[in-house]
Amino acid sequence: MILHCVFLRLKTAMTIGDKQALFAAIVALKQVIPGIVDIKYGPNVSPEGLHGGFVDGFAVTFESPEARDAYLVHPEHVVVGERIVSSTDGGLAGILVFDLNM
Repeated sequence: MILHCVFLRLKTAMTIGDKQALFAAIVALKQVIPGIVDIKYGPNVSPEGLHGGFVDGFAVTFESPEARDAYLVHPEHVVVGERIVSSTDGGLAGILVFDLNM
């Protein structure tokens, strides 16, 4: 399995409703892209203060590296990915992706 962690520096102008809609779109990918086991999201709750401005994020668990790879190019992911990029401070610079083998 792969744990695909995505950390975001969302624009400060985003409302709570905007954030909820964005994360709802991410969660909806589970219904259309095979191989997604689970999706979790939320704000960083670490007390360490080492977030570097990445204060929101989500994690997608995939059943295999192949499922993750198929997700990356899936048209529905591409649409949601573009929405994520446009929602972050600095575009791609506002996104940090870290994948772990599980």
